Amino acid sequence: MPRGHEVPSLDGMTSLATRIEAATPASRDRSLDGLRALAILGVVVGHWFVMALTTPGGGVLRVRSPLAYLPAYAPVSWVLHLLALFFLVGGYAGARSLARSRERGDTYRIWVAARLCRLGRPVVAATAFLGATLPLLALAGVPERTLRTAVSLVVQPLWFIAVYAVITALTPVALALDRRLGAASAAGALLVVAVVDALRYGPWLDAAPGWLGLVNVVPGWGFAYLLGVAWAHGRVSRRGAALLAAGGLALALLLVLRLDYPASIVGVPGVGRSNAHPPSLLVVALAAVQSGFAILARDRLATALRRPRLWAAVAVVNLSAMTIFCWHQIALLALSGGALVAVPGGLPGLHDLPDNLVWVLHRAAWFPAYLVVLAGSVALARRFEGPWTGVPIPARLVAGALAAGFGVYALLLR
Repeated sequence: MPRGHEVPSLDGMTSLATRIEAATPASRDRSLDGLRALAILGVVVGHWFVMALTTPGGGVLRVRSPLAYLPAYAPVSWVLHLLALFFLVGGYAGARSLARSRERGDTYRIWVAARLCRLGRPVVAATAFLGATLPLLALAGVPERTLRTAVSLVVQPLWFIAVYAVITALTPVALALDRRLGAASAAGALLVVAVVDALRYGPWLDAAPGWLGLVNVVPGWGFAYLLGVAWAHGRVSRRGAALLAAGGLALALLLVLRLDYPASIVGVPGVGRSNAHPPSLLVVALAAVQSGFAILARDRLATALRRPRLWAAVAVVNLSAMTIFCWHQIALLALSGGALVAVPGGLPGLHDLPDNLVWVLHRAAWFPAYLVVLAGSVALARRFEGPWTGVPIPARLVAGALAAGFGVYALLLR
């Protein structure tokens, strides 16, 4: 075989890796990008393996969780629920970014507007797509129950972006707390969550107002963000990170084994209590474990990412991180819905009840197909993650109207 035709795909990968390596500034902290990519991978893999779309017939899709049928499957959620890493890296990057912005003479308003626009553009693109697609699916005869499922699946992860945006906007507050308290500021957030949980789950449960858990939203996720700010300022040593991981693990085991917290870190349909919505003390404990290990692994991760091909993969994921996040549930729906149209009776691993380990094997077999659909979606949508300078103003207005229409429809369904 001629040399030029041996392995063109590998040659192309090597060329891409070489270009990305050459374009990466020497000052780039690759470990942060690695942690962010790991968090994205956890979201994609986690939602695929702890969420199922089943069909009772008639083209209807409903959400089911394998955690409701396989209690021993709960530790999987601890491994794959890596959202705390987003907040840890976000706190680190936010502290550094705001400092650089102030050095340039930019106002807080300019800084926060730029950060929030970066978060918001992929959300508008994804919800605009759904705002245009859902009415067409309804006209095509897709059952209303399936449309409700689609809206629920897509909206459910978007709470993360809203909370992340609020905490990002509070970066100056986090910096002020860090100047005064250092890493202990995160302990204050943990204490708030512990007090709220005690009021929610204590013997006075019936007297606690239903909205009380919402108090945990900002401190519950802000815990890792505050750790990230402290980490950026060198206030978390390796010994401190080790104590953080060990303490978080001990607290998590105490909560589950002695204090009757649900074992799953994510919500399970049919279970009265949820650790994630709003975040409970178990979420904070897991965030401590993940943050501690992330800080400990920083140097090794940075060394590993000096390999051009591995760094290229991480860089590509980071360039489309928010697009992947916003579209991964849409890809899941596209694969499951398309397969159901092709095979009305449904397929194992895509449409059957996730009530045994055979389902897990079937699900794993479908994962490559899911990645192909997700990669195609991201390839088409990632251009909207950057500034929309090439998008005409009328098109922007239409996208905004469609996104707003989807938002109204989602609110009416709740």
